[in-house]
Amino acid sequence: MSVLAINELNIALPRGADRDFAVKDCTYEIGSGEILCVVGESGSGKSMTANAIMGLLPEGVTVAKGTAQFGGQDILRISETQQRALRGEKIAMIFQEPMTALNPLMRIGDQIAEVFEAHNRHRPAERREKALALIREVQLPDPEKIIRAYPFQLSGGQRQRAMIAMALALEPELLIADEPTTALDVTTQAQILRLILDLRERRGMAVMFITHDFGVVAEIADRVIVMRYGEIVERGTAKEVLETPQHDYTKRLLEAIPSGLVAQSVEVAKAPALEIRNLAKTYKTGGGLFREKREVRAIDNVSLTIARGEVLGLVGESGSGKSTLGRAVVRLVTPDSGEVVVGGTDMAALTDAELRKARHKVQMVFQDPYASLNPRHRIMRALTDGPIAKGVAKTQARARAKELMETVGLGADAVDRYPHEFSGGQRQRIGIARALAMDPELIIADEAVSALDVSIQAQVLDLLRDLRTRFDLSILFITHDLRVAAQLCDRIAVMQKGKLVEIGPVSEVFLNPQHDYTRTLLAAVPGGGWGQAAE
Repeated sequence: MSVLAINELNIALPRGADRDFAVKDCTYEIGSGEILCVVGESGSGKSMTANAIMGLLPEGVTVAKGTAQFGGQDILRISETQQRALRGEKIAMIFQEPMTALNPLMRIGDQIAEVFEAHNRHRPAERREKALALIREVQLPDPEKIIRAYPFQLSGGQRQRAMIAMALALEPELLIADEPTTALDVTTQAQILRLILDLRERRGMAVMFITHDFGVVAEIADRVIVMRYGEIVERGTAKEVLETPQHDYTKRLLEAIPSGLVAQSVEVAKAPALEIRNLAKTYKTGGGLFREKREVRAIDNVSLTIARGEVLGLVGESGSGKSTLGRAVVRLVTPDSGEVVVGGTDMAALTDAELRKARHKVQMVFQDPYASLNPRHRIMRALTDGPIAKGVAKTQARARAKELMETVGLGADAVDRYPHEFSGGQRQRIGIARALAMDPELIIADEAVSALDVSIQAQVLDLLRDLRTRFDLSILFITHDLRVAAQLCDRIAVMQKGKLVEIGPVSEVFLNPQHDYTRTLLAAVPGGGWGQAAE
């Protein structure tokens, strides 16, 4: 039995957009108790379709044609009052980034209870008990504490579970999950996927799961539709699409997925580019109205070395300390003790004035390239401010900027454009070019590809491999995606709760892990296991 039937849906974009339609002639159904995965890259129309179903289309974007039959009515043509009644009660949605979807000023319990209040369900005294029951159902720890907590007091995975609890409050028939696991580490992602599968079984609800990760598709999908430029290019059961794809675009997406097969590690016998010795950092938060007094050992006496020309992958869950370690190397975080030696200089011991002169030795590529680029400045300025401050002549810096834009595959003319004129993958290339502009000895890439579509991710990884060879670059590659780390890195370091629990060549760590935590991370990778080392 069909829960939702989309028929010849066309969603028109505002005049002046790069194409006329965000979605064109889309037709599909979702059956009761079925999980339908909608797959495609950014701009494919998959999220726009979900927004149309929920009545959340951006201003200027309209449904030009088509129907969406749900419960005997076309929900694309109902009034706003009817749409508000439908949301939450019959159809619910969970979003990619729960921190922006949750109200930072309201406790978790109050936000769940607000769903009941908006739909006039239950007496005020009962709403808290219902909220508490939902918190237990989504398997959040210590429900009595969680119900009183604010969003900032929860981890990413806990916030996503809280969002799921809100979505389930009124027992909807259809759950729309828009990239709900993209920003999560592998173990938390695995937990959320298991939770959705469990809820589907117990509640019998249909799920529309939007993703660009075919590993997730392999874990949970019953059926799959693949979208490109607003059109459905392939559809079928998960087994059919994953094992015998028919469309060239689907084949390219599958080929771009980082493989579980790991390459043999290259022996690196060069002078060290980075030496970290007994590095430590503790965060302390004072008690207050909203916060308990806490002390977190973010980096716990970590020591490691990266050779010249080597790529070391630093992996671990959120809260493991890997990003703090990267920021401590750049001195965006000041360590409590230990040494960070780059090119013979202990960066941790430098004064502010000395650090300004030495900072060019280590550059960072961030996870969100849009947030790390000034939207008011052209790319030329983003690439030349650092070298000019370092003492490079303006004409030389500008010439180097154009050369670097060619190097990262964007073209010299692109320096005159603004960040918003580029795609996410292009902005990440600009972030890499900006780092290279300082002629660093070491680059720290902090989740530099985690938010990118698989095909764009593959392009950026190819670029990093090429630059590593061309410039003999050393890279500290911080990631929660073990499949990506397997493709790019020579060695892997695994962090857990601030400690370095395992380090070694990629093939040894992934094919013969020694620590229980490493085995747990590998077991949680969506889509399955690791093959033998490649010849």
